[in-house]
Amino acid sequence: MDKKPDLLPEILLLKQEEVIQAGLLDMSLILEATEHTFKMLGEGNVIQPAKIFLPMPDFDHWKSYGMSMPAYVGGENEVVGFKWAAEAVDNVKMYKVPYGLDVVLLSDPKTMMPKAIMDGTIITAMRTAAAAGVVAKYNARKDSKVAALIGAGVIGRTMIMSQAAAVPSLEEIRIVDLDLAKAEALAAEFAEGGLYKVAPKVVPMSSVEEAVTGADLIVTETTARSTFIKKDWLKANCTCIQMESYSFDDEIMLAADHIVLDSFEQISHLDSPVRRLSAKGLLAQAQCVEIKDVVTGKAPGRTSDDQFVFCETMGMGCVDIACANMLYLRAKEMGIGTKWTMWDNPIWT
Repeated sequence: MDKKPDLLPEILLLKQEEVIQAGLLDMSLILEATEHTFKMLGEGNVIQPAKIFLPMPDFDHWKSYGMSMPAYVGGENEVVGFKWAAEAVDNVKMYKVPYGLDVVLLSDPKTMMPKAIMDGTIITAMRTAAAAGVVAKYNARKDSKVAALIGAGVIGRTMIMSQAAAVPSLEEIRIVDLDLAKAEALAAEFAEGGLYKVAPKVVPMSSVEEAVTGADLIVTETTARSTFIKKDWLKANCTCIQMESYSFDDEIMLAADHIVLDSFEQISHLDSPVRRLSAKGLLAQAQCVEIKDVVTGKAPGRTSDDQFVFCETMGMGCVDIACANMLYLRAKEMGIGTKWTMWDNPIWT
């Protein structure tokens, strides 16, 4: 009789509701995990190849895409895995179908046995906002009172959470959308008696120019395909955080006293102001610092209240993997999820 394998690939399947049960909506938890991951990256404990972007039908006119984001994160709870990040513009036409559909797979780095497969859609929303939160923590002025968040979609919600937590001086958060009803509905979630609680007042607006005028901190989280924010709308010493390919005019990045990126290498592979300006010979990596070096103290964040600081973060797979692993470990402790194995006794080894 054949012996049983020494090790079976027991995989924990976690649907979205179970990942949330494990603590996903706790922004303080995700902010802590995100900042820790940036520190690990700065200390050389992360391996992260460039993303593989698969646009359809082509790079410039995509209607849907899939993107593989692999990463290894070392340390006490080392893990390797990847996020399959996918978006489709036609999804918005369907009832209760997310624009983005993400899945995370985790493996044990010693055996490469898969250990978890989980919904990554809300992980993406939380870690995206948390990355902006960490960037704001080090680059927003400490006396910042007004934030303007452009885009009242899923990330708009988590961005309110992250900016309120990361910049405790904020008194007002303007949530902006061309569809005012969307912004009003989101603001209502954070009003007294709403679903969530934050200290700053959340104000819905439909005019981008009106919202960013006088704002100390501006964060964009839109699906725009062209730029729409002008330099003369901005406060001279504000902090801008762009989370996507287009929003601020590209020249605004060049006008900054300080440029902070999550990763020059990662962003320069994607449609972004970094890619566009680099291609024209107007921006070099030496002109930028990366958030991993800021959180480890190797490079400065904002150093003066007079600076105009421009930041760009388009997502890093290592943060997804680290957050997903934390949630996986919590789910195991809580006994939630469904166990599944790839085989009982593999036929060829």
